[in-house]
Amino acid sequence: MLKIEHLGIAVKNIEQSNGLFSKLFNKAPYKLEKVESEGVSTSFFMIGESKIELLEATNPDSAIAKFIEKKGEGIHHIAFEVQDIYAEMERLKKEGFTLLNEQPKKGADNKLICFLHPKSSNGVLIELCQEIRG
Repeated sequence: MLKIEHLGIAVKNIEQSNGLFSKLFNKAPYKLEKVESEGVSTSFFMIGESKIELLEATNPDSAIAKFIEKKGEGIHHIAFEVQDIYAEMERLKKEGFTLLNEQPKKGADNKLICFLHPKSSNGVLIELCQEIRG
């Protein structure tokens, strides 16, 4: 793993949350994006070398909608940048981690992504992400 790529925060209303976090960080998000396959709207803030991703559910069956229903708004996941997502997924599977998807999926911010089941990582949802190249 190369670095923490971003922290994902589940929010009920991304427009209101963008206003709140814009005041907190004294800057606007640098990117707004919908990820239809995941049922979310996202926004990204750059803070130094770190990113914060806000996630709002766009349908009631999405993982973010279920998370907010169960736990309320708050930190949803920690994403780590990896050099080779396929190799890292294979390595982690061999180490006994449970992957939530067998193949990487296209995520927000030009990334290939894969999540680890929180039951295999002390209750923390871990996202692996690799920049889409080419």
